[in-house]
Amino acid sequence: MSRAEQGIPRASGAPPAWLHELGFDHLHPTEEQKRELSDTIWSADNIELTTVGVDIGSSTSHLMFARVHLQRLSEALSSRFVVVNREILWRSPILLTPYLEGNTIDAHALQHFIDDAYAAAELEPSNIDSGAVILTGEALKRRNARAIADLFADQSGKFVCASAGHHLEAIMAAHGSGAVAYSREAHKTVLNVDIGGGTTKLALAHGGRMLGNAAIAVGGRLVAFDVEGKLTRIEGPARQIAESIGIELELGAELDAADRQHLVKTMVSVLIDTIVGTAPEGLAAELALTATLERSLPVDVITFSGGVAEFVFQREQADHADLGSEIAAGLVAALSEKRIPYPVFDPGHGIRATVVGASQFTVQVSGNTILIANQDALPLRNIPVVHLDMPFEETISADAVAAEISRALDAFDIVEGEQTVALAFRWQGDPLHARLHALARGICAGFERTIATGQPLLLLMDGDIARTLGEILRRELDVEGDIVSIDGIQLKQFDYVDIGELIEPTHVVPLIIKSLLFSGET
Repeated sequence: MSRAEQGIPRASGAPPAWLHELGFDHLHPTEEQKRELSDTIWSADNIELTTVGVDIGSSTSHLMFARVHLQRLSEALSSRFVVVNREILWRSPILLTPYLEGNTIDAHALQHFIDDAYAAAELEPSNIDSGAVILTGEALKRRNARAIADLFADQSGKFVCASAGHHLEAIMAAHGSGAVAYSREAHKTVLNVDIGGGTTKLALAHGGRMLGNAAIAVGGRLVAFDVEGKLTRIEGPARQIAESIGIELELGAELDAADRQHLVKTMVSVLIDTIVGTAPEGLAAELALTATLERSLPVDVITFSGGVAEFVFQREQADHADLGSEIAAGLVAALSEKRIPYPVFDPGHGIRATVVGASQFTVQVSGNTILIANQDALPLRNIPVVHLDMPFEETISADAVAAEISRALDAFDIVEGEQTVALAFRWQGDPLHARLHALARGICAGFERTIATGQPLLLLMDGDIARTLGEILRRELDVEGDIVSIDGIQLKQFDYVDIGELIEPTHVVPLIIKSLLFSGET
C-alpha cells in the first residue's frame, strides 16, 4: 500500500536521497554522519591525555612523556574513568642534577634541560594535559623546591608536585619499579631495594599491598670524582662511613685504590645486612634514616630499582665518576655467593622507577548525600589523598582509626596540621550512629592540629554516609572549621584531588582525580 493510500502526507519539498518508503519518514545517516555519531559516542566514554613525569633528585634528573587512554567503567551509571592503555612517547636522557655553589640546584640549567626535552619530543607545554613533578633529596630543601616550582608556575593547574620524603620515595619506587604489581601477579612477598645516589629505600609488598618500608643513607653518589680522580663531592654519610674505617676524605684530593675499595666494601656490607634483615647496630644503626623494616612475612623474591640497579642488571656500563658501579658489583657478588639468599626478579624500570608514570586525570562526580559546611571553601586544588586502610568492624575503635590516620600520614611524610590533605576510605557495614560516632571521634583525634587551627577537614568515601558523618563532626563533636564530606568517590594511593564548586539543583560536586600512574597499572 502506498503512502497516499495510507493517508500519510508526504513531507513538503523534494525528499532527501536517504528517505525511502517504510510507512513513515525516517533518516538514514550518511557515512560521514555515521562517523560523527560514532566519534560522539566514543568521546563520551574515552579520554586521551598527553602527560609528562619529571623526577628531580639529589643525583639525577629526568623526564618522560606519555599518552594515556582512559575509558569509562562499563558499570551502569558509573562516572569513573580508568586507564586502559599507556604509550611512552619519549624518554629523556639521565641528567646529573646540576648544582651551583654548595647544595643549591641550578634551576636555570634544569630549565634548559626541560626545554630541550620538549623540543626533542616535538611537544609544547600547551600540548600537555597533566603532569607530575617528583622532588626528592636536595630538591626538597626550601630554596631548591621554590626555584623548581617556579619552572612550572604557569602550568600549576595541570601539575601535581609530590615532595617525596624517605617513606614516600620508598613506596613510589616499589610501585614504579613494578615490584608491587609483581607481588600481586605472582602472589609472592617481594622486597624492592631502590639504590639511588644518596639513599637506599626498601619496601616490602605482598599481594599488591605495601607491608612496610625503610631507608638508609647509603648510595652510589655519596662521593663523586672529576676526570683526574679527585673528589668533587663528599656527602655527610660518606664522611661518616669513611671515619668509621679510618679513611679521611678531602675535597680536591685523590682517594687511593685501597681506600676506595675499603669504602665500597663497607657500604656493601651495610646494604647486605639491611637487605637480609640483620638487626642494625653500629654503623648501620647510625646510617638508618627510618625505623627498621618490619618483616611480617618472609621474603620470596628481591627486586632492585634506582640508578645502581642499572649496573646490577647490566643495562648501564658507563662510568659516572662515582661509586655506583662498584656498589652494584659488590651486590652481584653477594647474590652469587648467597650472602643475599633471595632469587632476583628484574622488573625492568631501574632508575626510572619513580617517574615511570606521569599524572592522569580521572573525572568523578560526588553523590548527593554530601555535606559542604562552607561553599566558599571550594574549589580546592591539588590536595593529596591519604587512605584509611583498615576494616570497619561491627564495633569501630576510635583509637584504631586515629592510629591508622597517623600511619597513613607518616607513610606520605606528611606532618599533620602543616598542609591540607583529604582522608579517603571505603565504608563497610551498617551506618549505625554508634559506629559513625566512633569513626568521627577517631578522625578528630587523628586530625587534632588540623581541627584546632581551623583548617579544612576533607573526607572522601564511597558509601552514602558523608552527610551524616559531617553532621556528627559539626553538631556533636563541635568541629568549627570547614568540613567537606563527600561520598560516591573511589580513590587510591598516590591520588591528588581537585574539588569543584557545588552544582545545583543536583547538589553534587565535580572532582578531578590526579593519579600518579605507575607501570603495571591499567
